[in-house]
Amino acid sequence: MDPYRDTEAGKASGDGDIASVMGFSGFGKKARTFDIEAIFEQTRRTAIERSRNTFEERQKESPMEEEGESSKSVKPSAHTPRGSTATSRKHDGDSSSSDSESDHIGPPLPPPQTAQDEEDELVGPPLPPSYKGSTVHGNSDDDDDDEQESQDDDDDDNPVKKIPDTHEITLQHGTKTVSALCLDPSGARLVTGGYDFDVRFWDFAGMDQALQAFRTLQPCDCHQIRSLQYSITGDVILVVSGNAQAKVLDRDGFNVMECVKGDQYIVDMANTKGHTAMLNGGCWHPKLKEEFMTCSNDGTVRTWDLTSEKKHKSVFKPRSYQGKKVIPTCCSYSRDGKLIAAGCQDGTIQIWDRNLSVHTKFHCRQAHTPGSDTSCLSFSYDGMTLASRGGDDTLKIWDIRNFKKPVNVTTGLTNYFAMTDCCFSPDDQLLVTGTSVKKDEGNGKLVFFDRASFQRVYEIEVTNSSVVRCLWHPKLNQIMVGTGNGLAKVYYDPIKSQRGAMLCVVKSKRKERHAETLTQDYIITPHALPMFREARQRSTRKQLEKDRLDPKKSHKPEPPVSGPGRGGRVAAHGGTLSSFIVKNIALDKTDDSNPREAILRHAKEASENPYWVAPAYKQTQPEPVFAEESEEDEEADKEPEWKKRKI
Repeated sequence: MDPYRDTEAGKASGDGDIASVMGFSGFGKKARTFDIEAIFEQTRRTAIERSRNTFEERQKESPMEEEGESSKSVKPSAHTPRGSTATSRKHDGDSSSSDSESDHIGPPLPPPQTAQDEEDELVGPPLPPSYKGSTVHGNSDDDDDDEQESQDDDDDDNPVKKIPDTHEITLQHGTKTVSALCLDPSGARLVTGGYDFDVRFWDFAGMDQALQAFRTLQPCDCHQIRSLQYSITGDVILVVSGNAQAKVLDRDGFNVMECVKGDQYIVDMANTKGHTAMLNGGCWHPKLKEEFMTCSNDGTVRTWDLTSEKKHKSVFKPRSYQGKKVIPTCCSYSRDGKLIAAGCQDGTIQIWDRNLSVHTKFHCRQAHTPGSDTSCLSFSYDGMTLASRGGDDTLKIWDIRNFKKPVNVTTGLTNYFAMTDCCFSPDDQLLVTGTSVKKDEGNGKLVFFDRASFQRVYEIEVTNSSVVRCLWHPKLNQIMVGTGNGLAKVYYDPIKSQRGAMLCVVKSKRKERHAETLTQDYIITPHALPMFREARQRSTRKQLEKDRLDPKKSHKPEPPVSGPGRGGRVAAHGGTLSSFIVKNIALDKTDDSNPREAILRHAKEASENPYWVAPAYKQTQPEPVFAEESEEDEEADKEPEWKKRKI
């Protein structure tokens, strides 16, 4: 029964009823009607038919795939001869071919396999080693590949192969020692500081082959830069110099914070707000972005908070065996930030818990020779090992769980600087440090030691000066070196390293822009009006003659006065008070020895121009009568100077 017909019949009967009731024949054009259930039923049938067609097509393709899989999946037992294998395979092929012929589904079968193809497939148990067929020769290439892979694995296990030293670039910081070096965590910017008080900023992405710093400044005036370090976020830089106040700069070199200086007249350093003597080192906390630490010649190690510059956060006071104050020469945080280590001038290494500043947690009394400056302390990435670079030309490795004696010691590493570095490789397998040399007595070297055996496995001759600072960046896999002759070198490998120095060496130098000087050419236009003519260059002779006739312009400067002075001029004796008084007050040479003449000196001016007293008493004021000069006065004036009475 068709649903469409039922729907149309009902529609026609309904229209007839409405037409008979309302009195007209129809509603005009009939609207189209839809049966939802019929549409769904038709869609279901179409989907079933399509699925059936797809299934039949897959049925036709499946026999060929099964044929190929059966030839690979059938494996004889260990004692089955090769002939039976071929026979069974042939039988399977015949059966499949008969099935395919009966069904007439799929393309024609491939040609039968030959004996050589069967040998190439290597179906069955492994061949004995005495067999010298083509198969054994075919496996020789695989053996070579295995040997090559094993050799590559050996190279990966060898830590020396991981040292990126195939290429280098040289950054000219200045002429004096590069005593501080740091890279931001991303490896985009390098900052160097030296004995010339300068701090230079280098941007690898912005530099070209000219290798010029984009900013140079002197944040601490005339103090040598002792240490530089980026914070863990890379937005601020800690600057430790030879004065008592550490500074914090932003990425562009502008001042963010300056630590307060303590009161140097207070004996107990715990009661002062800051350091009172020269700083020796400093570093940021590895986990907290707002905390850093400094050590100073005042015998303290202080931690600071970036948000409060008026006072330190906590104080650690190293003490000798007798309980006396000792000077810390270097300091460092552990990798997790829970421990604070300091190397002191008496040869000790003292380690505190960061939250307990009174007593040390680990203490080694004779780590290095007393009186030598321990130049660096560096924790390994696993946090269990501490490396110390001493001023006694040694490099030692310590296990902080057994801190009584070093695990390994090496000697003969000359050290002339109080900030010679040592650091671990990113994989913790190598330990790196630099050596010092005197002028014209050899080359400074960067020496690599195996952490486990502590053997000297590699060295790089850097330059004909001491190697002071060294830094192995874990992300870039590049080694930065600061030397005693003002150079900062970057070692890298194009294959093993990333970004950093590789960004700037591929950029060509920018062409220098020469300023072109344009000379003004005079264009002579004979028919131009006089008002538009340009003034020609005239001779200066006439102008000089006119100036010579001018009394002001040709006035000869008066020569300096020699002696006590003459003509109202006083000899210049400097900018003292006495010379000022002589120049301004003692120039009045009027003689006030005769009081009558001194009064009458102003009589004429007072009568002609009365201003103060005379106008007020003009009506009642009697006329003054002055005595005339007598002969005695005349005789007194004629007397010699030595007879006159001194007033």
